[in-house]
Amino acid sequence: MEPSPTQTIALTVHHGGTPHSFTLIETATLQDLASAIATSLNIPVENQKFLIAPKPGLLKPPFPATRLDSLMQLDSHRLKITLLGSASKEIETLNAQGIETKRRAEARASARASAAAMSRKPTRTTSGIHTLASSSSSNNYTFHRLLPLDYLPNPSRSLTFLSRLRDDPGIRSAMAKHRFSVPLLTEMDPVEHTTMSSRTLGLNRNKGEVIELRLRTDAYDGYRDYRTIRKTLCHELAHCVHSEHDSNFWALTRQIEKEVEAADYRAHGRRLTDQEFYDPGDWERASREDDIDEKGWTGGEFVLGGLRNRDDGGGDGVESRREILAKAAEERMRKEKQNH
Repeated sequence: MEPSPTQTIALTVHHGGTPHSFTLIETATLQDLASAIATSLNIPVENQKFLIAPKPGLLKPPFPATRLDSLMQLDSHRLKITLLGSASKEIETLNAQGIETKRRAEARASARASAAAMSRKPTRTTSGIHTLASSSSSNNYTFHRLLPLDYLPNPSRSLTFLSRLRDDPGIRSAMAKHRFSVPLLTEMDPVEHTTMSSRTLGLNRNKGEVIELRLRTDAYDGYRDYRTIRKTLCHELAHCVHSEHDSNFWALTRQIEKEVEAADYRAHGRRLTDQEFYDPGDWERASREDDIDEKGWTGGEFVLGGLRNRDDGGGDGVESRREILAKAAEERMRKEKQNH
């Protein structure tokens, strides 16, 4: 007598919105189905979950060695098997992305921690104001360290810009005249100092312990006008003496600006690169005090590029990097359409 042929069952499993057909022997178990899926779809058994309707619902590994025909109603028109799980390649991609994201976050945190640590180092002086050098050597009247933000694009170009400011003959002359010795000159991240109502152009920490300047355009696609940034630097140097925006502060600011212009033997500032952008409205828009800076910061610890809170009725939330870049892109497209 010939043996009867083996009976089979056909199942449809839905994964990611796509149906997949499987044919198994009549006595197959859920473990057999999971193994078939692992082979066909490259989804490891340990990553699989089954949502079976109407019963028994959600099943997770390890799966029972129960026959499918006793586990679910195979002849029911309501039967639906949904597979939840990711293929090995997808998991590897996600893991790689997670590692890269973590690496970038750690690099950014390390850069900011380094900058904050440098800014907290005390400067030995014999003067009441720590930024006034006690030595008669002109080499002391300068910015002793330049720090670009290495987590932003092309930090080497920012370092070149900072070097140009440090070596500007007008700036050097004014710093020597007023005996300013600043431990650290750095750039600020535009996104972290831009709110819906204002832009901060510069900051002076603890009367010249650290000076931060807004070098880049809001969209990170270039650098702002050099002479405008130099004016901001004059403003911040005045905070080495006066913290408040009072009449003495503004008188010193105007004096430093005149001294810088007079000592600049290069009648006009040269361009740093072909991508240096000039916005003639920068300084005019900064005529209000709180758009230039928040007066001299005194005491406390800080992180370079740290956020500031506002309480002027416009909300205290800072626009996200994505929002600011999107607005910048929209503005460029609008100007291009106008030019055409």
